[in-house]
Amino acid sequence: MARLNWFEIAPAGAKALSGIHHYVTKETDLPEELVHLVFLRVSQINGCAHCIDLHSRDLRKSMSIGKITLVPVWYEVPHLFSDQERAALAWAEEVTRISETHASDEAYAAVSAVFEPKDLVDLTIAIAAMNAFNRLGAPFRLPVATKA
Repeated sequence: MARLNWFEIAPAGAKALSGIHHYVTKETDLPEELVHLVFLRVSQINGCAHCIDLHSRDLRKSMSIGKITLVPVWYEVPHLFSDQERAALAWAEEVTRISETHASDEAYAAVSAVFEPKDLVDLTIAIAAMNAFNRLGAPFRLPVATKA
């Protein structure tokens, strides 16, 4: 069944969310590759095909396909991910699963050890924004660019 195109129906809402996306990808000190890595992991957890497709494509510009493929199991291949990437991925999982994790003190201490305060806030904004996009993309079944 065809679903609504939320971008067309609520352009002001789409513009507001796009503003957050622009902020975290262009106006913070977070490496853009790190942001897309977090966007991908959050989207994988939330099952948003459109965002998984989009951020995998973004990452392929600067990251090997092998590393991208292993993002869901990053903790099993720590040698492929930097300390900052591992901390960001762990925090992304913690925040995305907030109803289960409650952003534990242990997780907060671990991510705080790797990120400066402003960067940690910006990272958390990035995670929150991607969760919002996923909660629109998945239920409205945004199309993917990948073809068979």
